[in-house]
Amino acid sequence: MLQTTMSNEQHKKLHPHKFTLWVAMASIIMMFAGLTSAFIVKSNLTGWRTIELPRIFWISTVVILASSLTVQMAVRAFKDRDMSKYRTLLTITFVLGIGFVICQIIGFTELWEQNVRFRGSSGAGQFFYVIAGLHALHVLGGVVAMAVMVIRSFIGKIKVYSPIPSEVMAMYWHFVDILWLYLLIFFIIVG
Repeated sequence: MLQTTMSNEQHKKLHPHKFTLWVAMASIIMMFAGLTSAFIVKSNLTGWRTIELPRIFWISTVVILASSLTVQMAVRAFKDRDMSKYRTLLTITFVLGIGFVICQIIGFTELWEQNVRFRGSSGAGQFFYVIAGLHALHVLGGVVAMAVMVIRSFIGKIKVYSPIPSEVMAMYWHFVDILWLYLLIFFIIVG
């Protein structure tokens, strides 16, 4: 009886990896909240220039939302122990993540060609590149982690079917997806 009670209590606790991810996400949220707040304050200055977002950012939005769906399906496949489906969906998510980063680079290039630069009195370019660039770096970090998971799914042997790594990856991936939606809406409304 004592063993069952202890086992139930352990299941109710938050896994340390998930807790660490929640702390990291909270700090990332605070960073982006500070940056977007500064953007709002600075946008009231004279000489501020609004930024028209390139259309490629809409394509990147569809790509990252699709990747959110595939990563969630990958987690489900892992829990069902359908490793072939898991590998396929994880690989698709990885490719979509790379697609998102490529779309972002194209979008940044289009903005650069529109003369949106790091310097100048308007400040909009500096803020946009920093905010969107930091998001792209977070996605790139997720892509690297996803690459490790894809490689491990193909060459590693699974001894314990613990869904924690795939759940943590999916949580982070959904987080950067939601963060992108927030930033896109922010720049449409305020930018």
